[in-house]
Amino acid sequence: MTLKGVAFDLDGVLTDTARAHYRAWKKLADSLGIPFDEERNEALKGVDRMGSLALILGDRPAYDLTERQRLAARKNDWYLEEIAHFGPADLFPGARAALEQCRAAGLGIALASASRNAPLLIARMQVADLFDAVIDPASLAAGKPAPDIFLAAAAVLGVDPAAMLGVEDAPAGVQAIHAAGMKALGVGTRAALPDVDWIIPAIRDFDLAAYSA
Repeated sequence: MTLKGVAFDLDGVLTDTARAHYRAWKKLADSLGIPFDEERNEALKGVDRMGSLALILGDRPAYDLTERQRLAARKNDWYLEEIAHFGPADLFPGARAALEQCRAAGLGIALASASRNAPLLIARMQVADLFDAVIDPASLAAGKPAPDIFLAAAAVLGVDPAAMLGVEDAPAGVQAIHAAGMKALGVGTRAALPDVDWIIPAIRDFDLAAYSA
């Protein structure tokens, strides 16, 4: 089927807010006396805020939904402090060019990020105008690895999921793309993302023609 749309993840694909997320989660975990390091942080890749919090808290019973929402909000405040100075220079090399390739080909372009701060980030990096749709993860029944965010992207773009490409750097995201019936382009290594249809080391290696056949 002819390619008609592309859905991009944000973190690890177009920019790197991973360190900002890690520092914010680390502050929260430290404040709660919960061990948290970069190795544990790897499990949070591609997972939404409440899902990440659940992974950090584990089976600790003392946190009801209201308290968890308060903790998630505290983490987000710290994260917003971390990204306060984000701008166009924080785009990965080749990120704008990848979006412009899709735009020049007449494809629908969606942002399919688990981050509720994604609209703020793409505005600060001055690429918001290159997206036809930005999916709000708060509107979805389930986060990645469920396919909801990619199915929503296809619906908003008016494109059959089978005619879409998803671009991800995390296994949970790749699983979500395939569950939605799309092809997956991984950004990273084949060892880390063994199930993708295509792999590129970085977004600067994006070549739309290679995924359009």
